[in-house]
Amino acid sequence: MLVIFTNEQIMPPEKICGGCLLASSDGLPRWHQSKLSCGKSVGQFPDSGSDIYECEMGFKIANLK
Repeated sequence: MLVIFTNEQIMPPEKICGGCLLASSDGLPRWHQSKLSCGKSVGQFPDSGSDIYECEMGFKIANLK
């Protein structure tokens, strides 16, 4: 499950990505073959091992397992 998070909250990608020019036609992050193609990998959560990405707009996106 993809989520966008800030220091203060967790949001569904539809709230942010819907206005992004790099988003898919559904207003979702471009997710292909288990990688975010509209951002870069910046690490993992220590406890869960879930991948963390930073999109081109500067938001952090996590793929929660």
